[in-house]
Amino acid sequence: MEGISTRLALRCDGARADNRGTRMGIGEGSDGVLEAARVGAEWTWRALYRDTAPELLRYARASRVADPEDVVGDTFLRAVGGLASFEGSERAFRAWLFTLARHRIIDGHRKVVRRRTEPVPAKTLAEIAPQGDVEAEAMRALAEERVRVVLASLTPNQRDVLLLRILGGLTVEEVATVVRRKPGAVKALQARGLAAIRRNIERGAVTL
Repeated sequence: MEGISTRLALRCDGARADNRGTRMGIGEGSDGVLEAARVGAEWTWRALYRDTAPELLRYARASRVADPEDVVGDTFLRAVGGLASFEGSERAFRAWLFTLARHRIIDGHRKVVRRRTEPVPAKTLAEIAPQGDVEAEAMRALAEERVRVVLASLTPNQRDVLLLRILGGLTVEEVATVVRRKPGAVKALQARGLAAIRRNIERGAVTL
């Protein structure tokens, strides 16, 4: 149990390096993809969607919205409409996508009118998960559910920062841009959130 908080901390510290090691389209010196998207090359949006949609979907699922897949789709629609006004690298574009997703998630929560939401049923997770290795997908869904359970007791700000760091793979500076806070404030929220997780695990308040 105690090792869970340590793993979360390590994932926060290593999120940027891990994601750069597996991502092909964004953040690896291919800023021409955005330029091609601006002039209407359809393949660019397929590439951008492939590289970012899985992480956006995990973020939306963990944020407990009613329709995570709809959040991802709406995020890309907003990105297509707003690309002309966006300035920055592809790494910055990725952070911008999470900003759009976060705004969409906040709007969705406001419409719920304080109604308690339930965890996404396993059947729904299976339906919207990408097709592939069934065992790998099952383990990924289980890991996401464990993250949701562990983060459930945190404040909204702490939870938001850790979700963006752990599931989104954003750097502290990128999270600061998304949540409109200074990097120092993001680091403080992350530290307090991890400390709260450790305390909850130590006293048995969190069980997995």
